[in-house]
Amino acid sequence: MHRSPVVAAFDLDGTLTEGGSVFPWLRYIAGDSTVARSALPLLVPLTIGAIRSGHWADSAKERLFQSVLSGRDLEVVTDASRDFILHHLKEEGRPGVIARLHWHADQGHDVVLVSASPQIYVDILVEEFAIAGGLGTRLAVDDRGKLTGSYLGQNCRGTEKMRRLDEWITSRNYDEEPEIYAYGNSRGDRRLLAGATHPFDAGKMGRWGALRAYPRLTEEIRTAGDDA
Repeated sequence: MHRSPVVAAFDLDGTLTEGGSVFPWLRYIAGDSTVARSALPLLVPLTIGAIRSGHWADSAKERLFQSVLSGRDLEVVTDASRDFILHHLKEEGRPGVIARLHWHADQGHDVVLVSASPQIYVDILVEEFAIAGGLGTRLAVDDRGKLTGSYLGQNCRGTEKMRRLDEWITSRNYDEEPEIYAYGNSRGDRRLLAGATHPFDAGKMGRWGALRAYPRLTEEIRTAGDDA
C-alpha cells in the first residue's frame, strides 16, 4: 500500500529535555557571574518575555545574547557547546520522548528538531541522534568568525517555527505533501502543532498547559501507528 512521506518535528526544551537549555548553556560558555551581570539589567523584559512570550521574549533573549556572546569566537563556542549539550541531554533528557524520536527514525520517517535554542547546539543534536535535520535560532557571525550575539533571521519560536519547517519541507522536494507529526510543550509550539497532521502535547502540565487542546503524549509512549 502506498504511504505518504512522514516528517516528525520535535521541540527541544521541555519536550525532549527537562526545562530550558539556554541559560545553562550561557553559563557553561561564559560563567555564572558574567551571565548574572548581563541578565540583571534585563530582568524585567526577561520576566515579561517568559510570561507573555511574543516579541518580548524574542527581544530580551537577543539582548542577553548580545551582552554575553558578542566577540566570542564561533569555533571555541561550538566546541564548548558540544560538551555542554551532550552532558545536558544525558542529565536532562526525557527517555520516553527520546524513545518516540527514535521510533520515528526507525520507521524511516524524516525527523527534524524545531527549537528556539541556538542552531549551534541544535546541529550537534542532529548529529547525535542521526536524524534528518535541525532548525534552531541562528546567530550572526562577523567576518572575523566572532559571534555578534544578534539573531541571523528570527528567533525560532511561534510562527517562525512553522515557517522554518515549511521551508525545510519544501527543500526536501517530496513528491507529495508529507504527513507531519509534531511534539511540543509550550505556547511557543502552538503554531507548530496547529500546522501538523498529528500534533501532540508532550508537556507535563496536562489540562493546565498551553497545549491542552491537543492529544497528550503520555509517559507510556505508544507507537505512532497506535495514535494514527
